[in-house]
Amino acid sequence: MHRLFIAIELPLPEREDLLRLCNGVPGARWAELDQLHLTLRFVGEVDGATFDDIVQALAGVRAEAFDFRLEGVGRFPPRGPTRILWVGVAPSERLVTLRNRVEAAVTGAGLKPDGRKFHPHVTLVRLKSSPGARVARYLAEKAGYRSGPIRVGAFHLFSSHLGQRRASYRIEATYRLEESPGGEAS
Repeated sequence: MHRLFIAIELPLPEREDLLRLCNGVPGARWAELDQLHLTLRFVGEVDGATFDDIVQALAGVRAEAFDFRLEGVGRFPPRGPTRILWVGVAPSERLVTLRNRVEAAVTGAGLKPDGRKFHPHVTLVRLKSSPGARVARYLAEKAGYRSGPIRVGAFHLFSSHLGQRRASYRIEATYRLEESPGGEAS
């Protein structure tokens, strides 16, 4: 069995910048450098044949390379005890287009459609029981976060391996995006 997700790997300087946001809340399990990515689609556990079908289906995804920005912070769930803190993404039509094409590819490979609304973000921390006042203060202090432009030239199929302390990720396949003639950003 393979536990899979499809994501954009952030460049090292942006991941290092995000690590500077990873502090200030007790009881937190902060993401580590190699865990910072932008998930396009969580797949879950699949058998070998389905894995092969997904690899092939994603090879047919066509999209242009683009730029996006990380912007602001937030929490999941929006009500009740906070379980995840994340940094958000400024609106990007090209990111949504890529995500929709990835979704079409994996459903074409036999997966059920993802019923959740796409909310692009990078998970910074998972919480078990952190004081609500500290979480609120963190959100207020980091609300103005904004990255520089981040170029997306590829997306990846990752496998996730659960360990005792944390999950580790491995790139199983890389899918390059097409560079536009002028290298335009969006």
